[in-house]
Amino acid sequence: MTMTDQIRERADIPEAEDADLRVSTVSNEGQSYFSLVWRRFRRSIPGVIGLVLVAVLLIVSLFAPFFAPVDPNNTAESFTPPTSIGFHVPGDGPEAGWRLLPVAFPIVETDELDPVTFQPLVGPDHDNPVELGFFVKGWEYSFLGLTMNRHFIGATDGTPINFLGTDKLGRDILSRGIIGSRISLTIALSAITLITVIGTLIGITSGYIGGRTDLWLQRLVEIVLAFPQLPLYLALASLIPVTASSTLFLTFVIVVIVGLGWAQLSREVRSKTLALRRVDYVKAAKAVGASDFRIISRHILPNVVSHVIVAVTLGIPTIVLLESFLGFLGFAVKPPMISWGLMLQDAATFSVIGSYPWILSPVGFVLLAVFAFNALGDGLRDAIDPY
Repeated sequence: MTMTDQIRERADIPEAEDADLRVSTVSNEGQSYFSLVWRRFRRSIPGVIGLVLVAVLLIVSLFAPFFAPVDPNNTAESFTPPTSIGFHVPGDGPEAGWRLLPVAFPIVETDELDPVTFQPLVGPDHDNPVELGFFVKGWEYSFLGLTMNRHFIGATDGTPINFLGTDKLGRDILSRGIIGSRISLTIALSAITLITVIGTLIGITSGYIGGRTDLWLQRLVEIVLAFPQLPLYLALASLIPVTASSTLFLTFVIVVIVGLGWAQLSREVRSKTLALRRVDYVKAAKAVGASDFRIISRHILPNVVSHVIVAVTLGIPTIVLLESFLGFLGFAVKPPMISWGLMLQDAATFSVIGSYPWILSPVGFVLLAVFAFNALGDGLRDAIDPY
């Protein structure tokens, strides 16, 4: 007796349905290309983690004032260390003991003196804990034309809490980092969008048309790639007048990044187009009289998009690092705008880093963004092209 007969006898399955047993483990439903990519992508743990982190970064930057606990332009005591957070209040007072929700201990001057500078030392005030909460009232901000004062986390009594300390002007580092994510990510996303559009169009045009068009376009690409990028970035950025507005300064930086960044993507897209225009279905489309626009839009571009998506996710962290470096040198944005690179200017000397190590907190924002987009790009690359 065969295995099929045994299964039919045990389950009392009619003989008419006997044929279905042979294909019971095969799905009859078709799956789209994106469904297959998603099924492979979700198996990549780093890729899923990167996707979650990218979503969190975009949400936080979009609603930055809501997540910023303190007014980023409000000044207080300079170089204040991060506020201590805990669930236990030490001492014998009425507020001592364990708490269900965390409490903050404000930083105050103590009676002790620094043995070198003889300045009063600062430390947490355990006698006056401040309760923390979610969706608390704080500084006012404008969002979509509405004036709001609710924030994701903060002190219930409105006391400013410096989770990452303050900078040399007494401004909250965490709030400035959250607000600065808007500028840093705006530069990265705007630049990568223009790079993708320009590089894809020139690459497909060069690879599909060929001939003299391909020859001259590739000479232009080689000229752009031949320039040493870092000295050229600094030289072009130095052309901006000191009195220029912040918007003009930011626009010029994006134009410079795009002007030097589209060539590499263009060459990659061209190589993919050269391979695709020789496949059978493209030749068949030409044989039946399909226009060049239809061939490019229906046959070549969809097969190039997968590579472009991966290039975009891997190119964003490069631009984030470039903006941080240029901002550290003072060539990216200038006050009153806030960016991660501009915040790193406070850590330009070793003495500041040694005395106030929390001033390096903006590095964490940059590393988080770079890791998130790199992990997402690696996951997409393996899902789109598993071979």
